[in-house]
Formats: sequence, structure tokens, C-alpha cells
Amino acid sequence: MAVNAIDQTRRMLSLVTYLRERPGAHVSDVARAFGITEDELISDLDVLPMCGTSFRGGDLLDIDTDGDRIWWHNPDDVAEPLRLAADEATALLVAARAVATLPGLRESDRQALLRATAKLEAAAGEAAGASSRLSVTFESEGGVFADVDRAISERRRLWLRYYSPARDELTEREVDPIRLFAVGHTYMEAWCRLSEARRTFRLDRVAEIKLLDAPAAPPELELRDLSAGLVQPSADDPEVEVEVGPGGRWVAEYYPHDSAEELPDGGLRITIRTPAPASLRRLALRLGRDGRIIAPRDLAENARRAAREALAAYDSDDAQRQD
Repeated sequence: MAVNAIDQTRRMLSLVTYLRERPGAHVSDVARAFGITEDELISDLDVLPMCGTSFRGGDLLDIDTDGDRIWWHNPDDVAEPLRLAADEATALLVAARAVATLPGLRESDRQALLRATAKLEAAAGEAAGASSRLSVTFESEGGVFADVDRAISERRRLWLRYYSPARDELTEREVDPIRLFAVGHTYMEAWCRLSEARRTFRLDRVAEIKLLDAPAAPPELELRDLSAGLVQPSADDPEVEVEVGPGGRWVAEYYPHDSAEELPDGGLRITIRTPAPASLRRLALRLGRDGRIIAPRDLAENARRAAREALAAYDSDDAQRQD
């Protein structure tokens, strides 16, 4: 079953209490108790040490694991009553009010957040007055996130206008959302009714979104293991060979690849597997003189043609400006 962001937050809060009462708990036992995989638990444990009672970086949760057992080294320190400085209280109040305005937030969660905010205002005293003069609004990705999160929790279908960089076009589609996750950017994994397949959508590429009344009914799918990254080429994917000069060596660090052979000029010949070879045409244009696609031949010619057309368009615009 897919877990949305709010449910994951609830789980991690429960995890703190659970671990406090069970020092040295086994990873397998904790994962079983929370109904998650051991990899998901380890992912949570990677986040918890960045949480604590201070916004300034001190008093963080000192939790680690050797892969078999989990140890919390400072539970007594973290258990001390929280005392917020004025700037911390202001930041927390501003953030709480901003989150409460998200359009996709469940009403029960909104009311709980407003009650907690009221208690914090009463405790903050003068700092609460300062925070009332500040406001934060979320950009479009925040609104998209809220709609997706609501669709997941209510098991409803979504309609999207989505920008596809591989085709450089906007497409309309209906999707059954499965989960939200973050790997550098925030993504939605969903069953796409247009392609009748599982697809991943980057939230900042969603141009428009609507929550539909139709129930979401994605097929039973095994969730992908994203520990190795979002892009995980298959051995069956077509090969693309790219040659880059010294200025294009970053490609080997940015793109998963099968091989990277050193060239005499300090460059590399890189073999990349991808289910959509045409998407690498944009890479060729970005590289410019620092690299080129050499195989397959039709993709290499397509990239050269695109480069010539882009250069011709640039020269035409430049000539018109001079006139």
C-alpha cells in the first residue's frame, strides 16, 4: 500500500517513541512492527539524525545502526523540555500557518495543526506577535504536492497537463497515484492511463492538475527500490555511445553508464543504456563542442540536425536584431 508524506511523518514520530523504549532493537523486528521493509526503515534512520530540539543544529537525535541493531545514544538529552528562542518560535509559527493553507491538506490534519499553532502562540508570547506580521506562500510545486498527497490518501484519480522534456511537449493524461518520493526533486509514481504503464512524474513539470471523482485503481505493483537512484537502466535498454572531451567528463558522473573508456585527448567514450535514446538528444545539444553522440547512427544524425537547426535559428534572430 502506498504511504503518503503525512503518514510517513506519523510513522517516524512513532518510531522515535518505539526506539526510546527498546534500546538495541533489531532492525528486522522494528521493520516488522511498523509493516515496512528493512530498506525503508534504514531510510527513515538516515533522516532521524537530522531532527532534534534545536533549529541551530544542536541537540539532534543521535541514532545509528550497524545494519542489525539500532542504538539511540542520547535519549535523555532529547527528552528535556523544549525551550524555543524568539527566532525559533517565529520561524515555527510562520511555517505552521503556511502549511495550514495548503489546499490539499486533509481537514482533520488542518484542524490539528491549527490547534497546535494556537498553543504555541500562547506559549510564545511576544514572539507570536512578530510572527503574525510575516507570511509565506508556496510556489506551484507545493500546490501540486498537496493535490497528489490528497489523491493518494483519498484514493482518487488525477488529471495532469505534464511537460515531457524528452518530447519537448505538454501532454494531457489521467493517472492513478501510487506514492510521493524525493530524489533531488519531488516525484509522483503513478499508473498512467494514457500509456497503460507505471510512470514517474516530476512535480515541478506539472503545468496543471485536477483531482477527479473517479477512484484510483492502480494494479498491484512492487514498489521500486530507489536506493540506487531514480534512473536504473535495464540490461534490455538500447545502448547509446557518447564521446566527450575534457569539458564533458561530468556526463560520466551525472548519468548511470555501462562503461567509460579514456580517450587520448583527456575525454571519455561513454556507453549509456536508456529506454528512451531520443531523450539524449538534449544532452548532445547541451554538450556543444564538448561532446557528441556517435551511436546509434540515426540518433547521432538526429542530434546533428537538431544542432544545425538551433544554430540557424540563432543566426537568423541575430541577423534580425542587427537589421
